[in-house]
Amino acid sequence: MKNVPSPNGGSHNYDMIVFCHLRWDFVFQRPQHLITRLSRDYRILVVEEPVQTRLNGSGPFQIKEINPNIHVCQPPVSDMKDIGPYLRKKLNNASFTVGWFYSPAFVEVLNELDFETVVYDCMDELTLFKGASPHLLEQENTLLSFADMVYTGGKSLYESKAKKHHNVFCFPSSVDVEHFATPIKNTKPEDISNIPAPIVGYYGVIDERIDLELLRRTAERTPDASFVMIGPLCKISEEDLPKADNIHYLGMKSYDELPDYLHCFDMAMMPFALNDSTRFISPTKTLEYMSAMKPIISTKIKDVVRDYSHCIMLVENETDFQKAITSPAKNFKKAYTEILEKTSWDNTAAHMDAIIQKTIA
Repeated sequence: MKNVPSPNGGSHNYDMIVFCHLRWDFVFQRPQHLITRLSRDYRILVVEEPVQTRLNGSGPFQIKEINPNIHVCQPPVSDMKDIGPYLRKKLNNASFTVGWFYSPAFVEVLNELDFETVVYDCMDELTLFKGASPHLLEQENTLLSFADMVYTGGKSLYESKAKKHHNVFCFPSSVDVEHFATPIKNTKPEDISNIPAPIVGYYGVIDERIDLELLRRTAERTPDASFVMIGPLCKISEEDLPKADNIHYLGMKSYDELPDYLHCFDMAMMPFALNDSTRFISPTKTLEYMSAMKPIISTKIKDVVRDYSHCIMLVENETDFQKAITSPAKNFKKAYTEILEKTSWDNTAAHMDAIIQKTIA
C-alpha cells in the first residue's frame, strides 16, 4: 500500500470508480478481466468492501497500484454507508464520468458522488447467495433506479433483470483463449505430479454452490479416478468437505498458475449443486476448460445446458458422473473451436464501453 497524492494534483484524477464486493487479489475473474481492459482508456479506482480499523475514515488516503491506471482502495471505515462520505472527502472532486457497480451493497455512495453514467454489471444473483444481507434486494432496486444500463453475466440473469430495467444487455463472461490453451511451464506442478490418472479436476471458489455430496458419492463409486479440487474455501469449512483417498484439495492458485494445472486434468468438471445460488450462474470456467480442449462434465446448470449441451457431458447423479468418466466424449473439439472463435474479453469490454460512450454522447 502507498499514500496517494491529492487527486487535485492531476495524475490521480479518476474517470471511473468501480465498486466491487470481490477482492482484487482474490480469484481472477470477470471484474479483473474487464477493468484491466477498460483501463486502457480510463483511469480507474476500484473500491472494495471496507476493512474496519480504529482509524474509521481518518488518516491518509491509501491505495494499491495494480498498474498506472488501476488503483485499489479498501476504505478504512466502519460500515458500507460510510464509504460515500469517505470518498467524497478524500477525492475532493465528487463528480466522475462512470460509476460501475458489481454489488448493490455500495448503492449509498450515490448520495455522495455524482456520475455521468451509472453501470450495474450484474455477474451473479447475490441476493440468493448464502449469508446475503436481507437489505440487498431493496438496495438492488435502488441501484436499478439509478443505473443507465445493466450488463448481465449470462442469459438467465438477463431474463431476470430485463423485467426490472429498460436498458439491459447480456454479456456472458468470456475467455482469454491463449492464456489457457497451453501450459506456461514445461513441468507439472509438484502438488499434482504424483496424483494418479485419470484426473477429474475443478478450479474455482469452493462454496455452497458445489454439490459436495455428489462429489463424495462419485469418488466412492469411481475409486480408480482422482478428483482434484483447486480453489479457496468460501462460506463453508474444512469439515464440510468430503474426504477420500482419491479426493485431493490443492488450495488456491493464481490466475497465471491455472493453465499448468488445467493441462494436468484428463477431464474438467463443474459439479455444481442445483439450488438458489446457482439458478442464474453462467460459469466462466466452461470456456477456460474448452480453451485447453478438455472433456467437460457438468451438472445441469440452466445456462450451461442451453448453450453447451451439444458438446459437454451433462450429469444428474453419481451414476451419470461415473459413466462420463469411464466413457468420456471424444468429438467435441470442433464445437469448442467454433464457440471460442465467437468470444473474447477484448470484444466484450469494447462493446460495453461503446454502450457507455453512446449514452454519454
